[in-house]
Amino acid sequence: MSDEPYLPKIHLVLYQPEIPHNTGALGRTCVALGAKLWLVQPLGFQLTTRQLKRAGLDYWQYLNWEMVPSWNHLIKELPEQARYFYFTKKGKTRYDTVNYQVGDVLVFGSETSGLPDSFTQREENKTLYLPMKSEVRSLNLAVSASIAGYEAVRQIGF
Repeated sequence: MSDEPYLPKIHLVLYQPEIPHNTGALGRTCVALGAKLWLVQPLGFQLTTRQLKRAGLDYWQYLNWEMVPSWNHLIKELPEQARYFYFTKKGKTRYDTVNYQVGDVLVFGSETSGLPDSFTQREENKTLYLPMKSEVRSLNLAVSASIAGYEAVRQIGF
């Protein structure tokens, strides 16, 4: 056992998630990636929700996660030099063209509303998208965050 603090490879942020199984599934993915999961309130469910635990199975005990009451609180908790990337179907840059670094913060909005325009307009050059055929409006939140998380950690190194 090392006395050094645990440093996650990346941070995956769910801004006001609404569906417990998405959060549970992403929690399991974070364990696999060595990522930290951040949940920004309000949540659309209780953390004791059965579906959340079911989706995370027995991995929840290994998950490095934190819930914060607001976006401003999250900003204060993360390192000042952290780079933020905002995922939205209106993104300007394809997610796999970014050169990810240890400590990057990948931010995803709620299942029904996505991220507020104030996030994406403020840092338009850091808005990313996942390519998809026009017949599909969007991907599932847990799927999107997993795709992006795996690309970031693939670049950084498992």
